[in-house]
Amino acid sequence: MPAHDSGSVTGNIVLPASGWAAMLRGLIGRCPRCGEVCLFMRFLKPIPHCKQCAQDWTHQQADDFPAYVSIFVTGHLMAPLIIGLTRSSDLSITALIAIILPLAVVLMIGLLQPAKGAIIALQWWFGMHGFRKERPEMAQNEAES
Repeated sequence: MPAHDSGSVTGNIVLPASGWAAMLRGLIGRCPRCGEVCLFMRFLKPIPHCKQCAQDWTHQQADDFPAYVSIFVTGHLMAPLIIGLTRSSDLSITALIAIILPLAVVLMIGLLQPAKGAIIALQWWFGMHGFRKERPEMAQNEAES
């Protein structure tokens, strides 16, 4: 069981204890429900079903939101860097562009999959778009009965 999760166990599946724990599982590209299987079969293509917990991921509707999150985070990380570079360096505009553009593109693309994983995890946690809303307490009550 991962150290950051203190959720309940349903069979051999450990449900996340909170939405943050589910989101963290999605951020690292793992199934938000069990945390065991890779959530993506290709760069931005989620698996249809988890092989460990049988969760159906075809309900997810992340759509364009991961791109918006990536743009937002990239902009907020790049803005101080751009301001700092333009104020404190004697680099030419060409050199600044040669540094800033590739860095921004790599950061933007690098954030897409973690953003999509986190958004899918939150959709599952809140029971959106056809997902069954599951909580550790519910799993514990089902196990006791």
